[in-house]
Amino acid sequence: MHSKIEEPPKLVLSGTPREIGFSHGQHLFSQIHSQISIYGEMFRVNCNLSWDAVRLEAEQFSATIQRATPHLHEEMQGIADGAGVKLLDIVALNCRSEITFGKFTDGCTSLSWKRGENSRILAQNWDFTPLVQKNLAFMEIMQVGKPTIYMVAEAGIVGKIGFNSACIGTCLNAIRAHPCVGSKLPIHVALRLCLESSSVGDAVRKLESLGGVGSSQHILIADSTSSLGLELSPLGDVHLQPDEYGMVIHTNHFLENVYVNEPPWLSGSPVRLARARQLSRELIDSGVLEEDCIIPQVFRERVFSDLYNAPQSVCGQEDMTRQQIARTCTLFNIVMRLDPANLGAEVVVGRPGSGEETAVVKMPWH
Repeated sequence: MHSKIEEPPKLVLSGTPREIGFSHGQHLFSQIHSQISIYGEMFRVNCNLSWDAVRLEAEQFSATIQRATPHLHEEMQGIADGAGVKLLDIVALNCRSEITFGKFTDGCTSLSWKRGENSRILAQNWDFTPLVQKNLAFMEIMQVGKPTIYMVAEAGIVGKIGFNSACIGTCLNAIRAHPCVGSKLPIHVALRLCLESSSVGDAVRKLESLGGVGSSQHILIADSTSSLGLELSPLGDVHLQPDEYGMVIHTNHFLENVYVNEPPWLSGSPVRLARARQLSRELIDSGVLEEDCIIPQVFRERVFSDLYNAPQSVCGQEDMTRQQIARTCTLFNIVMRLDPANLGAEVVVGRPGSGEETAVVKMPWH
């Protein structure tokens, strides 16, 4: 019998970048200290880097963030002050994907689906080390002159998976590939910039105008009228268009981006991709998705709970043969409805369908 996972805290953040950050840091004080300790151990085991060495690596990214997105640099300083840690500790959390060259094994499955002319479904399982599960938080961020952001994030991190009041949503799939370029945007900063945008086109232009991202990653981005799979790398980007089912589905390897050197690393990624594609197409063909109100539940039950090829399944399971710090599993599932007439998301924290997951949390939650 699984014990239920505790529901993450819900933060409402507003004001200047510094005020947003300070409130974040204060409210998630203990979680941020926990994050630094967990990531310190992960950097040590996976990359042979001490936390001092990690801070040194973070300096270059700090300069990039300050130059390209000064408001987010200020927000990170606010988080550091609120949590009583150093700025470079927070920068390191926000560019952990870059510093490690993708040596942390995230495994995630994401999909977008054209529900109607002005409606998109955007969903994913986020897989990572279970050690950070207790440091997840729901965030609502209100900034002057920008859409309100609703996201599921790790404590201390400024951009992640979620949507905004302009109907833009983001999902993330980690890719492991060389090179990594510290003068370009960290992926979590890029995610936040997408969530500050007013359309998919606006987000793409913003990332391009700032010089692109520093590591290889896939952002699945959608608004109510379009979706794109952004296969991003420091050496060039490729944009994936929806297939004949109106879907973009992605796991943890590039499908079309050949600009970078990507060794095969997660043997289960192509298997998961084919499985998610098969299950999603069966759902669409079955007509069960015609009933609008059950769409999130059906995707959770019929796609995101799937255990085929476990532990590297769509619903990721811990591989008990690996040392604890190197294990991953699904930590939450989100299904977003990007529809101006019915905007929102359903989130369960934990592995969907396992009995351990939280009750469904609706976003916005008030």
